[in-house]
Amino acid sequence: MKRVVLIKYGELTTKKGNRNFFVNLLYKSIQNKLKDYNVVIFKDLSRMYIEFNDNDLDEILKRVNNIFGIHEYLVAYKIDTNEEEIKTKVLEIVKKESFNSFKVETKRSYKEFPINSQEFSKQLGGLILKNIDNIKVDVHNPELLVNVEIRKDYTYIYTNYYYGLGGYPNNTLGKGMLMLSGGIDSPVAGYLAMKRGIHVEALYFEAIPHTSINARNKVIDLCKKLAVYTNSIKLHIVPFTEIQENIYKTADPDYVITIMRRMMYRITERMAKRRKCLAIINGESVGQVASQTLTSMHVINNVTNYPVIRPVACLDKLEIMDIARKIDTYDISILPFEDCCTVFVPKHPVINPKLSLCDEMEERFDYKDLINKCLKNIKTITITENNDKEFDDLL
Repeated sequence: MKRVVLIKYGELTTKKGNRNFFVNLLYKSIQNKLKDYNVVIFKDLSRMYIEFNDNDLDEILKRVNNIFGIHEYLVAYKIDTNEEEIKTKVLEIVKKESFNSFKVETKRSYKEFPINSQEFSKQLGGLILKNIDNIKVDVHNPELLVNVEIRKDYTYIYTNYYYGLGGYPNNTLGKGMLMLSGGIDSPVAGYLAMKRGIHVEALYFEAIPHTSINARNKVIDLCKKLAVYTNSIKLHIVPFTEIQENIYKTADPDYVITIMRRMMYRITERMAKRRKCLAIINGESVGQVASQTLTSMHVINNVTNYPVIRPVACLDKLEIMDIARKIDTYDISILPFEDCCTVFVPKHPVINPKLSLCDEMEERFDYKDLINKCLKNIKTITITENNDKEFDDLL
């Protein structure tokens, strides 16, 4: 019997007239992820099928598991659509399983098959009961679910399936610029944005010597984790030292984080436009820290009219941490290397800043000239999942 990996689309099937667009992008994503393997991929509007060499199956499943746009995936046996052959193969497959209860579900998209779905499920169930001892049918909560999909040329039989990541294929909805720190929240925000089909580029603010090369490497490692879900991620490293030092020299101590975030937003917007990104993405979560109260977010956001997406805005910290563990960024994020947002945190940061005071403090230094200088000196690196290149030469 030949086996194939069968892909089910889920949400993509709701796209009606645009379904082809989404399916074709998913097809390209799978092609890119499996380019190192000898596979043949077939697609239609409801399913995708991957033919493979048996020795590669485990690695192929690992890669498929990290592709957005897939609702379910499974390994199915592919046989000719023939009544007797189906019955023979179902029994052969089921005998390899260990179970006490089972159910057979038949889907007959090929209506010329002579037996309807319900009747054929009954026949297959009776065949299994007759040939295997000490088992029973359980239509509500079976230990083993036997699926039979009857199509014109081939029938697919399978017993187990896995949930995919869901969402939309990579780059379905354009590009976004992720404000990526070394913390827990922003990598999760990047992951969730990618899940909705946004192709992410990342922007990291560093303030050497106040922040360390270890802090930068931490962000590079986070990008490697996010690159698992795409081919690569561009990381733009912003030399933020001079701006940050001027803020601490001129701004009131309780306002330094607010002013710093406003500068970061200005730079991110300029970089987003330069890179043709359609939105800014960050890991802000309402009320989590002083700069993320609604008042603070309103005052900070005032410097840009660019769309800002905050995927974790309404999640609590424990929910965010759970996702971070799931995507394997948590252990990196908690490494004790401070970034720009944590290295000079004041004792009592303002939680209800006034816009007029921010404008007044920003007039105390020539931030526009410093922002232009920052933008001229941004370094960009491309990071892939397995990239072992050292980037110390960026110092």
